[in-house]
Amino acid sequence: MSTHPALSIVAPVYNEEGNIEELHRRVSAVMDRSGETWELIMVNDGSVDRSPEKMRAIAEEDARVRVLNFARNFGHQNAVTAGMDYARGEAVVLIDADLQDPPEVILDLVAKWRKGFHVVYAVRAERKGESWFKKLTAKVFYRMIYRIAEIDIPLDTGDFRLMDRQVVNALKTMREHNRFIRGMTSWVGFRQTGVEYVRHERHSGETKYPLRKMLRFALDAITGFSYFPLQVAIYASLILGLIAVLAVPVVAFLRLSGSTLQFEGQATTLVVVLLMSSFQLFFFFIMGQYVARIYDEVRQRPLYIVSEVWGQGTADDSDESAG
Repeated sequence: MSTHPALSIVAPVYNEEGNIEELHRRVSAVMDRSGETWELIMVNDGSVDRSPEKMRAIAEEDARVRVLNFARNFGHQNAVTAGMDYARGEAVVLIDADLQDPPEVILDLVAKWRKGFHVVYAVRAERKGESWFKKLTAKVFYRMIYRIAEIDIPLDTGDFRLMDRQVVNALKTMREHNRFIRGMTSWVGFRQTGVEYVRHERHSGETKYPLRKMLRFALDAITGFSYFPLQVAIYASLILGLIAVLAVPVVAFLRLSGSTLQFEGQATTLVVVLLMSSFQLFFFFIMGQYVARIYDEVRQRPLYIVSEVWGQGTADDSDESAG
């Protein structure tokens, strides 16, 4: 393709063999109806099922489709980053391959973009097909990060969004390793607005975000955009110090008065020591997380490695295979 399309749709893919063809069909139908020129960039994040074969077949048949094949699994946020790095559109739409985010909503995002907004994020008004536990933890996470983050991250929004080329170019300069794209998008600013939609059930397959990955993702979000955990350590130390100072005259008075309420015995001492030790270890863990992220940045390793690019138009790219 010698000319740049108006829209680049970026879809990270990890073991989504049951969704690939339907994703392409629905995106094609929506974008053809929009009248916009477009491209679909699917990023194979180290899939071990038949996803790569299906994506390559689609790329060979449809010149508007390109596939970035990672050398291994580098994670969802890095796959999204690679898609943005290779995207050539005037605006970029991020969408998951599981079809929980309906491609039909892209038309609403484009309409807002054409009115002058630089970022149009999709707000989850309803979440179908998810367990009560997933809904509860998601609700708690979004409200927690909204309260403690140093920037305003919209509630109930995922990575499903449209970003103008100006925003994408700004994000491409931010190469931190522990990435939280929706927070980074809020951080860069520009004119932003939301569009409500109903999030659907997965078209097929299983979720790629079990509890362990959800906790890691939440930790990346918190440490990437808030110093609140470190501030908690300071507040806790001040409170414990104040309790200790106030306890000294109380214990002295009880001993001098011969009260039976004196704190005696090793059991009390052990409980206090164990409590203090648990506080210390917890805050060491928090500080360790921030230090580990500094170490990740100092090593300056690439965010991802692309082994192959499938589809027409790759000769026009100037991007490196390592991001």
